[in-house]
Amino acid sequence: MIANGAKRYTVQSVADILGLYKGTVVNYEKRGIFPEPRRNPINGYREYTEEDIERLKTIIEGKSQQNKKKWEG
Repeated sequence: MIANGAKRYTVQSVADILGLYKGTVVNYEKRGIFPEPRRNPINGYREYTEEDIERLKTIIEGKSQQNKKKWEG
């Protein structure tokens, strides 16, 4: 999907890229872990840019580091 010259990704595509389930991406959004994405004004679907995906990767990496510290004591 391309809008305004920038490629847009669906929540399923983002989940596949991040190695997560679609439901996990949506759950993280609802819990405030991930920022709310832009919505398509016509169909209301979530739309992510490559910049959004990089931001989500950073959040996941931070969450992973936080869990690692938690387990290490």
